[in-house]
Amino acid sequence: MNPQELKTIMGSGLLSFPLTDFDSNGDFNAQGYIKRLEWLQPYGASALFAAGGTGEFFSLTGDEYPGIIKTAVDTCRGVVPIIAGAGGPTRFAIQCAQAAEKAGAHGILLLPHYLTEAGQEGLAAHVEAVCKSVKFGVIVYNRASSRLKPDTLAGLAERNPNLVGFKDGVGDIEAMVAIYQKMGDRFAYLGGLPTAEVYAAAYKAMGTPVYSSAVFNFIPKTAMDFYHAVANDDLATQHRLLKNFFMPYLELRNRTPGYAVSIVKAGAKIVGHDAGPVRAPLTDLKPAEMEELKALIATLGPQ
Repeated sequence: MNPQELKTIMGSGLLSFPLTDFDSNGDFNAQGYIKRLEWLQPYGASALFAAGGTGEFFSLTGDEYPGIIKTAVDTCRGVVPIIAGAGGPTRFAIQCAQAAEKAGAHGILLLPHYLTEAGQEGLAAHVEAVCKSVKFGVIVYNRASSRLKPDTLAGLAERNPNLVGFKDGVGDIEAMVAIYQKMGDRFAYLGGLPTAEVYAAAYKAMGTPVYSSAVFNFIPKTAMDFYHAVANDDLATQHRLLKNFFMPYLELRNRTPGYAVSIVKAGAKIVGHDAGPVRAPLTDLKPAEMEELKALIATLGPQ
């Protein structure tokens, strides 16, 4: 898949981040991961991000990463495109990007580097080094310590034809409008705030009609129903699901830092697709919180 084909796929429908399966010891569980991907395939996501944020990329080792991406590519070949997460320090991000390309992934989502702040010049050098290390498409994730300004993105796009996507995880409406007005259709745009459904209608109004869904991991039918409601301006369905599920879900998710991932693993366990525990420094939901989530999921009916 060339970068322009990846760009087209990004704009064609709902995307999601499959959980990465771990066993009781916290090691990668390949068979569980295969079963998870096979379960999610028929629900209609336009692409899946292997080892993304919800897939705990930040906790994976360099040794296990290539095998995770290859497992996803082999399992979903010919059915659902796989975009690999990559990130961290520049040289490690390059290693991940090249391993993903070798494994047959269709592109990468470049997650933020870690810990240190950096100016626009340094951020641009980081993104460009990764882009130039591979031939396939790159989507940059605007989040945390990696916030790119319109002029920076314009320069990167001019020098790197394979930089084809921009995912926003900041939620700064003014900045997002400025980027869209600057870049137009040079990029495909993706909403990427945690529990993106809450922001989906607002992002659509800004020219970003697609987003990535974490809840697709445990309520895939509802996730697709909500996406179609946004696409069709079905406000009644949006408001019903926001009121009855997503807002109570947010209240539970926001109780502890890191629960944006932990609650998704909890949901998968509740619906019979256990992905194992999260890795430290994340913590799993407490038993009482699991019961709250179970009751909330039950209100949605069969998935």
